[in-house]
Amino acid sequence: MNGAFFAPPLAAVRAFEAAARHGSFTSSGRELGLTQAAVSYQIKVLEERVGQPLFHRRARGVELTHVGTELAKKASAALDVIADAFAEAQGSAQATLEISVIPTFATNFLAERLGRFQIAHPNIAVRLEVSETLIDFQSDTFDIAIRSGKGQWPDLECHKLIEIEFTPMLSPALAETIGGVSKPEDLLKLPILGGGDPWWVRWFEKAGVNSDVLEGRPSQTFGPQILEATAAMAGQGVAMLTPAFFKSAIDSGQLIRPFELCSSDETAYWLTYAHAYRNTPKVKAFRSWLVQEVDGFLQTEKQRGYVSRASSLAGRD
Repeated sequence: MNGAFFAPPLAAVRAFEAAARHGSFTSSGRELGLTQAAVSYQIKVLEERVGQPLFHRRARGVELTHVGTELAKKASAALDVIADAFAEAQGSAQATLEISVIPTFATNFLAERLGRFQIAHPNIAVRLEVSETLIDFQSDTFDIAIRSGKGQWPDLECHKLIEIEFTPMLSPALAETIGGVSKPEDLLKLPILGGGDPWWVRWFEKAGVNSDVLEGRPSQTFGPQILEATAAMAGQGVAMLTPAFFKSAIDSGQLIRPFELCSSDETAYWLTYAHAYRNTPKVKAFRSWLVQEVDGFLQTEKQRGYVSRASSLAGRD
């Protein structure tokens, strides 16, 4: 190696890689915990070392130059190598994987499958916490979070798992109190659980029923689907649920699904984690395993009619 060459500061390389990825000094600063000015200074250090600009400064962000584009590819790969090396040195492959997951996904999907992950990866201990609270990966100890939404969380890696579909479900005993449910309007003769939820409006409109019929009705707020499902099984009312997650209740007769019609609002369950964790062995192992589990689940439930379509799965590797 030429002794006259001096490697650039690692802080400058990290700032450059993040700015190249985000197309913004401000966004990269948020990821790294730096001000926009500090990121700009680090980029300037690299540009002086290279001898030419790495970015075109635009009114709404920055754009890589040709030289910057080539450098960004190699800088990202180099940082990945460093991250992997430290992960191995710290024993991350044998460490504890801390996962925060929302209640319905935890209870109706993950809990019954997590043992398979432990068997496949006996050196990775798992700590699972059920919560709907937003996670700050910079201050919390969690490696991964599973949340519902539209995947628009800045500065996080987001992998779509399952698109959320919903349809009314209730106990057979409750349905019998009105002689059965044969048309959507029959549901209005019964208590509606979570009637203020926009899911009800969407489903009724798709069913051709004016959603104004919900106005003025008493509405209870349960939060997670699993709580509404429990109330529905107890005959307390009609719940709007994701059928694929409650197939055991349907199969056992605790719940009935009066209509095949499902609706959606473009939300989904997502696997999320900080960009800096993307190459940590335990995160990579869990991501790969979970994507395969979800894929198999969707294919099976689509054949059984519990989902109308397979989700698009991001980040397969």
